[in-house]
Amino acid sequence: MPVIVIGADTRLGHAIVPALRPASGEIRLFASDEDAVARYRPFTKVAVGDISDGSHVGGAAIGAFCAVVIAEAAHDQRERFFASTPDELFAQWADGLEEAGISRVILVGARSELPNPVRLDNIGAEYVLVDTSDKDLAAVADEVAAAEDAA
Repeated sequence: MPVIVIGADTRLGHAIVPALRPASGEIRLFASDEDAVARYRPFTKVAVGDISDGSHVGGAAIGAFCAVVIAEAAHDQRERFFASTPDELFAQWADGLEEAGISRVILVGARSELPNPVRLDNIGAEYVLVDTSDKDLAAVADEVAAAEDAA
């Protein structure tokens, strides 16, 4: 079943993407950084755009079973035109992924990076939080891959 990684162009995204092995073999990525796009495009589908545009994120996720959402992308220095705060950005992601009919959301980030409420935990999809606190990149990537692979 296809998986989409939102924030694939983050430090965590670069560690997580190679660790994923979806049953369908299809990995989609959503990124804003043109260099990351060039790096990933030869081996997977990449949507490029404003990460704060929930409709664009949702459109890229249509037909995917699982969305791996990297909280770091809500806090880094990239340009955002549809959401000016991390809370607004999480709301955009929740709206887009809910509209796309995502069945599983794996949110990756430290609890301190997450808004309250998260909104992604309430869109009618299975929800998994991979807390990155005190974990190295390889451990996070392994945990995300295991969560994505879970039946």
